[in-house]
Amino acid sequence: QVQLVESGGGLVQAGGSLRLSCVISGRTFSNHAMGWFRQAPGKEREFVAASNWSGGTTAYADSVKGRFTISRDNAKKTVNLQMNSLKPEDTAVYFCAARYFGRSSRDPRDYDYWGQGTQVTVSS
Repeated sequence: QVQLVESGGGLVQAGGSLRLSCVISGRTFSNHAMGWFRQAPGKEREFVAASNWSGGTTAYADSVKGRFTISRDNAKKTVNLQMNSLKPEDTAVYFCAARYFGRSSRDPRDYDYWGQGTQVTVSS
């Protein structure tokens, strides 16, 4: 059974930073492409960032490019999302997702496993 557990969410003022982490268990982590998505109330889940299996290839949504950084540590089976210069519009539940034996993708339908989500709230 594959499990993903996110942590690191919370309340922060605009301009602040948060670091989200996602730990995966149950399968060889290095075979997975990893992604971060978010969902605000009343909105669809949207792509935030993704990493291929090695971390050598990353992709970002235009709305977070230059502010967010995705990284992974295959030895620790962890993927992180460093979020800087946060804005109120970044407020959402953030989910990590794993795609087994596939390329990283911006489409949430391509991912096989999901975490339960962690709330990020940015106050103005």
